[in-house]
Amino acid sequence: MSETQSAVGVIHDLGYRRYDGPRLGRAQIVRALTWHSFRSAFGIGRGVKAKIVPILACAAICLPALVSRDLRSHVLPLYFSRPIRRGDYPLAKYIALTAALLLLIEVPLLITYVGTIASAKNGHGVWAETKALIPGLGVGLMWAVLMAAVGLVLASLTGRRAYATGIVAIACFLTWTVSMVLIQAEGGMTSTSTGARIAGLFSPFNILDGVRIWLGGTSPGEDANPGHFGPLYGVVALLLLAACLGGLAARYRKVSRA
Repeated sequence: MSETQSAVGVIHDLGYRRYDGPRLGRAQIVRALTWHSFRSAFGIGRGVKAKIVPILACAAICLPALVSRDLRSHVLPLYFSRPIRRGDYPLAKYIALTAALLLLIEVPLLITYVGTIASAKNGHGVWAETKALIPGLGVGLMWAVLMAAVGLVLASLTGRRAYATGIVAIACFLTWTVSMVLIQAEGGMTSTSTGARIAGLFSPFNILDGVRIWLGGTSPGEDANPGHFGPLYGVVALLLLAACLGGLAARYRKVSRA
């Protein structure tokens, strides 16, 4: 080997099959990641064990925990060898989990709606149910958007699927428990005290319920009526969403550089 070859290195052909097809761009990569993540949320393409939690979640209308296997296998940097920006990867994950949660939340709501209008005796009943469905779908979208961000940023803290599931479940349960204890300590859901009205801010579940009540929800919830603190619930929900998305992007940016 000459000195020139030693300086610049040599590329050896190890016999791998060459790829001469079209090189897909950034949009196709994000689309593929989104579809892969959506399938992973329900355990599609994996073994039976990976499907147990999603199936139970669908049955109970609960939040499934999505954990990317790319963090655990340390192959995330390989994605960025293609024309994709660092923010595209967490964006694809977020879109996929939001879609999965929408499926869990909105489908039962639509089934209930269809069953209700099918038994309605007149057009007035159908119209009343339709008017109630539209804001209900909006509330479902709000839940999916925020809880997907919360679940993803918590799950990204570890590369082990079981640990991530535990982190999401424990964090959500503990914050909800703290919030409910504070609400009950201040007089319960019917209380008009300031403490009861703002106690829901300790849990993402109660924050979302407070926003729903503030926006005109008529069905009773777990929170005391936020009253004039309603806008505060809306602001906190937006800040929590921004913080989770920012934390998720920072987490994947750190891992991609490892």
